Amino acid sequence: MCGLPEEYRAFLLHVGAGGAGPAYGVFPVRRVQGRWRWEGDCADLADLSRLAEPFPEGPDAKLVAGLLAQRPEEEDFDAIEDFDEANEAWEERWEGVMFARERTVGALVISDLGCAQREWLVVSGTHRGTVWSDCRVDDVDLVPLLEEGGTPVTFARWYLRWLEDAERGALTAL
Repeated sequence: MCGLPEEYRAFLLHVGAGGAGPAYGVFPVRRVQGRWRWEGDCADLADLSRLAEPFPEGPDAKLVAGLLAQRPEEEDFDAIEDFDEANEAWEERWEGVMFARERTVGALVISDLGCAQREWLVVSGTHRGTVWSDCRVDDVDLVPLLEEGGTPVTFARWYLRWLEDAERGALTAL
């Protein structure tokens, strides 16, 4: 399927090209030199040339668990220098796997949660239209946001949930 998911496209056309929204807001989209691009802290993590490729099927719990099991523990080393060297090598492996561009093809970064955490909107593949949480900086894999019953959260639900919470907070403050 071509183009942006309908809910997000409708948001851009009828609400705004970014701005107020969950966490630090919805990343703005702008046309620069005839091309669309998203702006925000790490919005450039999305590979716009690969948006048509299907987003990966989901987190690989075994892969993450295997990598975390290999993380060096300081108490296993006699010298801090040896631990530092082993830890640096592990972090390179971790980042090489967890932050590989292939893990986020077919998705856009749409919001910054702070502390290098963000949320992605899947634009292609079987998860098209859903929002995923990215806390890889805290050793947690990409995961879909889910409603209480386990239904994936779509862009509209993600945004409307924030809007409802903001309205509730504003009314409470009166």
